[in-house]
Amino acid sequence: MILLDLSMFFYFFPPSGAECGINAEVDKQLEMGKKLLAAGQLADALSHFHTAIEGDPDNYLAYYRRATVYLAMGKSKAAIRDLSKVVELKQDFTSARLQRGHLLLKQGKFDEAEDDFKKVLQSNPSDNEEKEARTQLMKSDEMQRIHSQALSAYQQENYAEAITLFDEILTVFVWDAELRELRADCYIKEGEPGKAINDLKAATKLKNDNTDAFYKISTIYYQLGDHELSLSEVRECLKLDQDHKMCFSHYKQVKKLNKQIESAEELVREGRYTDAISKYKSVMKTEPEVPIYTTQAKERICHCFSKDKQSAEAIKVCTEVLQMEPSSVNALKDRAEAYLLEDRYEEAIQDYETAQTHSENDQQIREGLERAQRMLKQSQKKDYYKILGVKRNARKQEIIKAYRKLASQWHPDNFQDEEEKKTAEKKFIDIAAAKEVLIDPEMRRKFDAGEDPLDAESQQGGGNPFHRSWNTWQGFNPFNSGGPFRFKFNFN
Repeated sequence: MILLDLSMFFYFFPPSGAECGINAEVDKQLEMGKKLLAAGQLADALSHFHTAIEGDPDNYLAYYRRATVYLAMGKSKAAIRDLSKVVELKQDFTSARLQRGHLLLKQGKFDEAEDDFKKVLQSNPSDNEEKEARTQLMKSDEMQRIHSQALSAYQQENYAEAITLFDEILTVFVWDAELRELRADCYIKEGEPGKAINDLKAATKLKNDNTDAFYKISTIYYQLGDHELSLSEVRECLKLDQDHKMCFSHYKQVKKLNKQIESAEELVREGRYTDAISKYKSVMKTEPEVPIYTTQAKERICHCFSKDKQSAEAIKVCTEVLQMEPSSVNALKDRAEAYLLEDRYEEAIQDYETAQTHSENDQQIREGLERAQRMLKQSQKKDYYKILGVKRNARKQEIIKAYRKLASQWHPDNFQDEEEKKTAEKKFIDIAAAKEVLIDPEMRRKFDAGEDPLDAESQQGGGNPFHRSWNTWQGFNPFNSGGPFRFKFNFN
């Protein structure tokens, strides 16, 4: 039976008789409550029905109408209490029995529900009431049969079949907390923790002080790697029972892990990557039994190494993460960045392309892939890092030191043979160009992004300022940051 709109319930199930010995004030309260209920003002209607019951504690009509408000507010337990009071005061009130039977059936109390339906049939019901009572008795019998099959399947560890049977039962016994907890257990056994959480959360609302359900929800979240939600749920358990042994033990573990992870993330935000790495190693020691925390910690360590430009270490740890979780987009992105630092452009492109298949709308991936492709194309032309023999994360002093060494080695005055001198002149120009680009922060940023700031094709107007003859460089001192050129050249 689909329950009728509760605000109109008592119009369709009127009491069989209006003589309730209502005094004038109680009658007034009932009438006002009735109007407010019809207008959907449930709280105000409830207040008037409370007053009516205080004025006449034996007024079954007042209890009946208050039950209607409770149902409209979703307070089924309070509604059942009021309907029971109605039946106590007026045992032949079939509408109240029929409605209470519906609610008891929803709670899975089929024995009590059947008793109500049978008494409806014994109390001279209307045709509609008799039909409805017989329908509900048949439904209850069918549900009891399926209930037995479901319990048998559960006990035989046939969890998939049990779930199918519980699904059918719970379309009728929708407020049965125990059945939902049993189905949740089946979902866990079948590897569907998300569905288990939904049933257990419903069970915490359907059953008072359900500490066990809160504990199970917390442990499921913990196993899934969601330490924050796990902490929130175990706190709910302790609110109900601060001495709950399992909840308290679990709470201490989750709280410790949560604090370590929060601390590590704060260090990452501050750019203190070495300290963050150390903290994430502590996370792995705190929880070595749940693999997802090891994976998550290594993923963040991989990120820290990549951001700290420790490319070799980043590649090693990111690869370990991807062996455990091949679809880790963050590890793919961080390893791609590390590959770029190592000039391994094809591998960086491959990682970005793989990441894109898992997160096609990620702008960071798209931009990283485009940059890696530009850098590959650029590397096939001229690579200033390779010219100086330094890594992409080299500091300014390393660049200047490498430049001075190469400039001294390839200084054209060191060569007498004309062909060798021409080769040296070209190398010297390239070395000088590389140094100028890499010590200038803006020019280096452009080059790192895949754009050659000295490439005539990429400049708007004008040519490459370094594409000039050797004579142009006379007067330039490679061993000084400025001042006139101090060497003399003899080209004869």
